[in-house]
Amino acid sequence: MLMERGGAMKYLSLLGVILLLIGSVACSKIRAKPLVPLALESGVQPQAETLTEQGTQAYQAKQFDEAKKYFSQAVAAAPQSGPAHYNHALALHAVGDAEHARQEFMEAANLAPGDKVIWDSPALSPYGDPQSPKKNYKPTIPGTRPGVGSGPR
Repeated sequence: MLMERGGAMKYLSLLGVILLLIGSVACSKIRAKPLVPLALESGVQPQAETLTEQGTQAYQAKQFDEAKKYFSQAVAAAPQSGPAHYNHALALHAVGDAEHARQEFMEAANLAPGDKVIWDSPALSPYGDPQSPKKNYKPTIPGTRPGVGSGPR
């Protein structure tokens, strides 16, 4: 009986190691989609399309400052284009300008309400849902006390 128990323990240990290896290999293959610039919608100025192509080439070459410059010019040429704002936001995000990137991601989502790529982008998710109402709050200034009559009654 002791021998059977020892064999069962070895079997269970081996099975556990195999499952652990399978799980780690499976999890390592799950990767986030790469963030890639989008093509502009039809009907925009040819200049905006050219700037977007140049920005996309720079972005793919990891020349993010250069991409930011091209995408910024594309936004100026096509200010109502959601993809133009999205591309600019990607470049801003890549160079570490989080606040401006957030503004551009929000503008892209607002300009392209039906664009699933923009709305479902992992790049946009950290910046919140543009459809949710903004919360108005008054920041508390440290070291101050509430005024008379400001508390509950």
